[in-house]
Amino acid sequence: MPRTLVLDGPRQLRLSDQPTRPLRPGEIRMRAKLSGISHGTELSLYRGTSAFSDKVFDRGLRAFVEPPAGSAATYPVTLGYEMVGEVTEVAPDVTEVAVGDLVHTGTPHQEETVLDLAASLRATYPLVRVPTGERPERALFISLAAVALQAVHDAEMKLGDAVSVHGLGTIGLLTVQMCRLEGIQNVFALDPDPERRKLASGLGASHVLDPSEELPVGLQIRELNDGAGVDVAIEVSGNDRGLQGALEAAGLGATVVAAGFYQGGAANVRLGEEFHHNRLSLIASIGAWGAPHRKAPLWNRRRVMDTASRLLYTDRVSVDGLLGRQFPFDQAPEAYRWIDEHPRAAVKVALTYH
Repeated sequence: MPRTLVLDGPRQLRLSDQPTRPLRPGEIRMRAKLSGISHGTELSLYRGTSAFSDKVFDRGLRAFVEPPAGSAATYPVTLGYEMVGEVTEVAPDVTEVAVGDLVHTGTPHQEETVLDLAASLRATYPLVRVPTGERPERALFISLAAVALQAVHDAEMKLGDAVSVHGLGTIGLLTVQMCRLEGIQNVFALDPDPERRKLASGLGASHVLDPSEELPVGLQIRELNDGAGVDVAIEVSGNDRGLQGALEAAGLGATVVAAGFYQGGAANVRLGEEFHHNRLSLIASIGAWGAPHRKAPLWNRRRVMDTASRLLYTDRVSVDGLLGRQFPFDQAPEAYRWIDEHPRAAVKVALTYH
C-alpha cells in the first residue's frame, strides 16, 4: 500500500498508509520519483512557526481568521508542492498526458498520487509535462523557479537597473540568474553563507556580499554602486533581518519586492529609517492563495509555470550544485529533522522513491 507523509503537529511526522482506488473519469495516477522539501513554507509548518499554526486564511474575506470552534487550524496536514512523478495510468478520456510521461505537480510527498487532471491544470502549481527524462533533478525546481519568476515580474526591472537579491537559497539563486536574463547591469547577491555566495558568483552575480559584516548592507552596496542604492531589492530569505537589509539597499524612490514567507513579527524592520526617508515602494510577491498575476489576464499560472519550465529545460537557468542532499522516502522524518538542525548545510534537499 502506498504511503503519504503526514504532519500531526510541530516536529511530529509519520508515514501513513494511503488506500488506492480505481481511476474516475478525467483522472491520472502517478508514481513518485523525486520530491523537494521547501526550506521556507514546509519548515515553518514543521516547526509550528507558520501563520497557519493558529489561524486559517479565509479566501472570501482575504483575511486570516480564527478557525471554527472545535477544529484545528493546521494539523494534521500533508507537506510538499515539488513532486516529480511518472504517469502510470490514465482514465480512458484523458488525452493530455500518457503512461510513461514524467510530470511535475504541486502535490504532497507521497508514493502514489491520483489527480483530477482538469483541476490540476487550474491549480496554483499546475501539472507540467517534463520534455525529457534526462537530468530529472531539473524538474524538481519548476515550482520554485515559478516563485522566482513571479518575484522578477513583480519587480518590473528595467534594462540597466541595479538589483540586489537578499537570501541565496534555491529561490534566491534562481532569481539571480533571471535578473541577468533581464539585462540587469549589476546584481548584488547577499547571504551570510560563503558557499552560497560562491554559488551565486558562479551563476552570474556581479557582486556577492556578506550581510553579517560590520558595515551595513546599504553602505556595502553604495560603495560598489557609485554611491547609490539599487533600483530594485528582492528579498527572498523570509527573514525580517533580510527585509531590513533590502530596505537599506534600496535607493531613493526604489522598489523592494518581498517574496519570502515571513514568520511572526518583524522586530528587526525599522520603518522610520530608509523605508520612510527614501520613499520606498514595498511590494509583496506571491502567486498562490488565489492571488492573480499583476499582469493578468496576460499572465496566469499556466504561463508562469510553462515559462519557468522552459528556462530550466533550455539551461537558461541552471540548478547545478543546488541539490545538496537526498534522503529515501522511508527517512522523510529524519530529512526534516536534519534540515531543521542544519538549515544552511544544503541549498536543496530531496526525497527519493523506489
